[in-house]
Amino acid sequence: MFCRYAKLYLCYTRYYSNMSDHASTDTRSRLIAAAADLIAASPGEDFSLRAVCDAVGVQMPTLYHFFGSKQGLIDAVVERGFDLYLGEKAALETSGDPIQDIRAGWDAHVAFGLANPGFYTLMYGKVQPGHAPTAQDRASDILHTLTTRAAEQDRLVVSPEQAAAHILATNVGVTLHQIIRAEPDPTLSTAVREGAIAAITGTTGPIDALGAAIEVVAAHPDILGRTESRLVVEWLRREATELKRAAGHPAPERVPLATEPDTPARPPRPHPMR
Repeated sequence: MFCRYAKLYLCYTRYYSNMSDHASTDTRSRLIAAAADLIAASPGEDFSLRAVCDAVGVQMPTLYHFFGSKQGLIDAVVERGFDLYLGEKAALETSGDPIQDIRAGWDAHVAFGLANPGFYTLMYGKVQPGHAPTAQDRASDILHTLTTRAAEQDRLVVSPEQAAAHILATNVGVTLHQIIRAEPDPTLSTAVREGAIAAITGTTGPIDALGAAIEVVAAHPDILGRTESRLVVEWLRREATELKRAAGHPAPERVPLATEPDTPARPPRPHPMR
């Protein structure tokens, strides 16, 4: 009999413990959502913790229990913002070309900022010297992966780290500019984007024509087809390497692309006339 009551008591305590954990998680999520709504309603302005608590129907001690301070709540909202942002980025289909993926990532970054100014101003607009939100590293890692791939293909004239920093700084700047003006400016965004890409790829240097051709072909693989575009980019890259060598510029070590065949590609031979 004692064992039976002990088992019942154990089941009872586990049930209510799980219910309590679920309620705590739900309350925390609702507090984050309420804070995000207040921030989105007035981007760039301060918000009241009392208003957050009133929106959820809890007392101030409950908020401090979950977040410890107002900054703790803000950090949680920033984390939620990056979750949303990276969720949208993950849905993007990769083109297979790192520079083109940087272009697509730039446009997605701007679109997210304009659609979510409250989140965005917290994620990138609240500057504290020597401090960056931990969640920001996740987005930066994606960009650094792309610039590293571009460097492996001899497409950069700066280090992958400098290229990623250049793209991020200009991308954030043009997004905040549009948020401040409260209107999209796709012409400005495109111009700044292409200027930033030209700066990291060196298409404003002495090998302009070949570098620009490489970027155009890589950015529009649908025109020639993906396989043919890779071949053209490879031929142009080899030509640019030879020109640099002839001009006395050391060519970086060639790193094969993951998509390249084991044997070097050659142009197709014309069909013999019948």
